[in-house]
Amino acid sequence: MRPSLFSAALLCAATLYAATTHAKVEVEAAQHKTLGRVLAAKVSEDIAPGDYEALLKGLKAHPGQFNRKIVLLDNIGGSAPEAIRMGRLLRETGFDALVPSNGVCQGSCIYLLAAGRKKTVSGFVGLHRPHYPSGESALSKITQHNVRYSPAAYFREMNIPDRLADEMQSIAPHKMRVLSAQELASYRLN
Repeated sequence: MRPSLFSAALLCAATLYAATTHAKVEVEAAQHKTLGRVLAAKVSEDIAPGDYEALLKGLKAHPGQFNRKIVLLDNIGGSAPEAIRMGRLLRETGFDALVPSNGVCQGSCIYLLAAGRKKTVSGFVGLHRPHYPSGESALSKITQHNVRYSPAAYFREMNIPDRLADEMQSIAPHKMRVLSAQELASYRLN
């Protein structure tokens, strides 16, 4: 990781951790002495319905031009359809993705990581098939909350190899497989 990106990420992380609220989605603007204006979004805890709206609201609260936009990921996954919606918003608004050295990106968090224009992983990325609240039937896998759920189509949209979706689907929801540095590179996630 380049020192300037690392410094900006640390500055943004410190700003976010200093906040008095412990929201799942936080967005803050900061001035970095070498990078200039930086917009940082942090997604932590469990991705749940409503997090897309929280992210959108945070982005709207910080209009203007930024030299860098970074999403900090330390997330245990959650709602895959919500993560896909958030990922599309992050890609559309030009965010880079960072999993800090003390962070983890597991389960549906992978959709947020995939959305980053540039991706930096210093922590851990874990794969598994999402848990489907309505059961493990084929119909449940196709739609969740009336939202079409297609990991392969989403990954293609993000220029990530289709085989990542296949790999995710092969790992039971209650299991986890941490990706190696070589696997991250082969999936274009780092």
